[in-house]
Amino acid sequence: MPCTFYAQPYDITATGFYFETAEDFTIKAAVLRNEAGQPVEEFELQFIDGDAIDAALADALGLYQNTIALVIAALEGWDTDQKTRAILAIGECSCAFDLGTDRPDDLDVDVYYLDSLRDLAIEFVAEGIMGEIPDALERYFDYDALARDLGVDYSETIVAGQRLIYRCA
Repeated sequence: MPCTFYAQPYDITATGFYFETAEDFTIKAAVLRNEAGQPVEEFELQFIDGDAIDAALADALGLYQNTIALVIAALEGWDTDQKTRAILAIGECSCAFDLGTDRPDDLDVDVYYLDSLRDLAIEFVAEGIMGEIPDALERYFDYDALARDLGVDYSETIVAGQRLIYRCA
């Protein structure tokens, strides 16, 4: 689904416009004039409609005239996992990210699509990260204590309505 944006001119005598592509923005911005017939040069760009993950990514990346083409390309070209990694790295981990040169796959963020740290603790035990735990003893394992310990390195958040556990490495 293509995203819809709005270009709100800083010049209050000009009327803004909706757009979906970078080319559409460039064409409409080039011909826009204010009441005095002067060209309008500066806009506040706003995300209007699209998937929740795309809105979150646009918010994390920021919508600026000089990067709108790169943002739209990311919204159209990245998969959900790449978008999620970028949102977490930029918004939660405060990582620097240059749309022109950086790739979301290179971001050092561990993401788990789980509802809680307790669920992460259960997954880690099932994967054997805690070593081999005999079946007879597994019911005595304190997953809540492990979840509290994991909370030192891992955090919980919600991105576009999806609960996640993540770690900034």
